[in-house]
Amino acid sequence: MAVSKAKKVEILEELVTKFKEAKSIGFAATTTLTVSDFSSLRKELREVGATYNLAKKTLIRKALKDALDIDVDLATLPGQIGAVCSNDDAVAGLGKVNDLVKKTKGEKITWALSIFEWEIKDLESTKVIAALPSRDTLLGRLVGSLQSPIAGLARFFDAAKGDLEAKGKTKVGELEWAATEEAPKAEEPKIEEKKEEAPKVEAAPVEETKEAEAPKTEEAPTEEKKEEEKPTEA
Repeated sequence: MAVSKAKKVEILEELVTKFKEAKSIGFAATTTLTVSDFSSLRKELREVGATYNLAKKTLIRKALKDALDIDVDLATLPGQIGAVCSNDDAVAGLGKVNDLVKKTKGEKITWALSIFEWEIKDLESTKVIAALPSRDTLLGRLVGSLQSPIAGLARFFDAAKGDLEAKGKTKVGELEWAATEEAPKAEEPKIEEKKEEAPKVEAAPVEETKEAEAPKTEEAPTEEKKEEEKPTEA
């Protein structure tokens, strides 16, 4: 069905307004999404302050040029192109569409490109941005981490209150006073002073001194002096 010129002008003006107000714009190619799928998606997008608009690629291109002075050639993209405009949170609207992309495994709707922080992002960058947690999700995680110590403090006060009621006290100070009266005094540990003993010097073992025996000198063999027998004179 042909769209009249007046209708095209109306669609163009609406796109220009939405593109100017958007914090991010995602472009998704759709093929077999049903009317019911579109209705559910748009409902979820409204909950996070985002919109989804289907239009001819030529009108979307012209609207981007008029609104943001960005020229994007969409003619080569397959299927019908829808523009996801996130107004409150830059990634909230992209996240809702990304949930549908994952749910349908990219068979009914898939990412093409996006404009994030006034820059054109390719397909891979768009997938990364769309998978980021939204601001509300991050705030929820922060609140949860802050509530953990607060919850512990609340449990402490509840326990103290129960203890007061059980002991018939009205003030925490009285409860602490009673506790100090009832509690046995801990004996201070006695510190025994140990005198440092001088190290005992063990005497070196006395070796028995043996008298040095003078070496025995061997007596030189005494040669018996044989008296020469004098021949007797006849």
